[in-house]
Amino acid sequence: QVQLVESGGGLVQAGGSLRLSCAASRRTFSSRAMGWFRQAPGKEREFVAAISWSGTTTYYADSVKGRFTISRDNAKNTTYLQMNTLKPEDTAVYYCAAGARAAVSRNGYNYWGQGTQVTVSS
Repeated sequence: QVQLVESGGGLVQAGGSLRLSCAASRRTFSSRAMGWFRQAPGKEREFVAAISWSGTTTYYADSVKGRFTISRDNAKNTTYLQMNTLKPEDTAVYYCAAGARAAVSRNGYNYWGQGTQVTVSS
């Protein structure tokens, strides 16, 4: 069983930055692609970014491209989401997920964390 724990969320002003972390409970993290999704109140959970198990391939939603960066440290079983130039519309609960390969669809991931709240004030 792979367990994922997100951290790093919080309240930040527009234009600010946050770095989210997602720690996995097992070394199988290194063989799994990782993704970040977010869900705002009243909206569907949406794709944000994904990274292959090797870290060589990344994908981003158009809405975050150029502002967010996904990375991973397999030695630490951790993936990160660096978020810069944050906007109020980035406010959501952010979830990390693990799956067999990097995907933009929720269906591509077998394991999910509990989420961390990110609030961007204007």
